[in-house]
Amino acid sequence: MMTLNAAQRRELKARAHALNPVVMISDAGLTPSVLHEIDISLKSHELIKIRVFGDDRAARAAIIDDISTKLDAALVQHIGKILVLYRPRPEAPAKGTGAGKKSGRSRADKGPRRTKRSFQME
Repeated sequence: MMTLNAAQRRELKARAHALNPVVMISDAGLTPSVLHEIDISLKSHELIKIRVFGDDRAARAAIIDDISTKLDAALVQHIGKILVLYRPRPEAPAKGTGAGKKSGRSRADKGPRRTKRSFQME
């Protein structure tokens, strides 16, 4: 389980203010498919809001603990039925040889960019 200091928590709360919940947990609770969706959302967004439908506070606390331990995420904020979670995005793999590019040459190899006028003056 990840922990945050006060400054980090304050900055993340400010970033999360404008977010809408991306995952909703119904009365069925935290199922493996919901846990998987939360994991996918954390991988792509880092900071997400989750809405928990259910009136039992103890159940919400258990859900928070389960998510935090299973997904190694930090709880930023818990207000009522809204949870804000944070997990840093995993490092992106290093870029390869560029096999998907149209041309093997970079812009620096091609020389200075020519304007329309330079073609007309030839």
